[in-house]
Amino acid sequence: MPRRRQPTARQERLGVELRKLREAAGLKAREAATLIGSDSAQMSQMESGVAGVSEGRLRSLAAHYSCEDQELIEGLVAMATDRTRGWWEDYRGKLPTPFLDIAELEHHATYRLDVEFLNVPGLLQTEDYAQGVFSYRVPELPRAETRLRVEHRMRRRDAIEGPAVMPYKAVIHEAALRIRVGDRAAARTQLTRVLELSEADHITVRVIPFDLDDFGGAWSTMMYAGGAVPKLDTVVRDSGANGTAFVDSEAQLGAFRTLFRKIEAVSLEPERSRDFIHRLTKEL
Repeated sequence: MPRRRQPTARQERLGVELRKLREAAGLKAREAATLIGSDSAQMSQMESGVAGVSEGRLRSLAAHYSCEDQELIEGLVAMATDRTRGWWEDYRGKLPTPFLDIAELEHHATYRLDVEFLNVPGLLQTEDYAQGVFSYRVPELPRAETRLRVEHRMRRRDAIEGPAVMPYKAVIHEAALRIRVGDRAAARTQLTRVLELSEADHITVRVIPFDLDDFGGAWSTMMYAGGAVPKLDTVVRDSGANGTAFVDSEAQLGAFRTLFRKIEAVSLEPERSRDFIHRLTKEL
């Protein structure tokens, strides 16, 4: 297969999982390459996502690695053979690559979990709210790029409002709901949108109020995307100056799943959360 100039996060993830399987089998890249009639250079390219891997070669590698997790293998095969050219490709070369990677991740996700403390989650944002968020970036972006970012964020909402929606849970701190990213009218519109979406069967919104005792989890903002199997889940975190980080180690994924359950457990029940947001809306 031809080399890719810039593999996507999904392609890189496939390579990472292949490397994990090889290392678990105790094989060096050169040894694994010999088993499929290849060389260490090509194996390195496959494991970095620079080169693709065919279904036949992937299944052969899995067999040589003594991988008996059939659900994982099928999940990897789906990643290797996927030829989707999604709407996010319209933005390639126009927006930073992580924007495209997140949209692709959401497209393939089996579910999403969000925890936010300072902003309404992106999938729940109105256009005015997103405009306000991106307009605050320093250094300031050209108007055309800000418009593209807002447009991209609005198109991402297809993941929970389109024809093939995924289950979605969002836990939002009261601070994020009270901060006005815009004027009172825009804030009221944003809260109303959250309320309306929370009525959907596949969407659950829960609130963490200010007056919650013994809460030390305000650092735990996360975007958790479910994969075909738990081993293929992904956490996306904003690492500040270092950009967007995609977390995929099994230990870290387990830790984030536990963290989400802890935060969810202390948040208000969905019905009480809707009542809470409704009261905030009336205050504006």
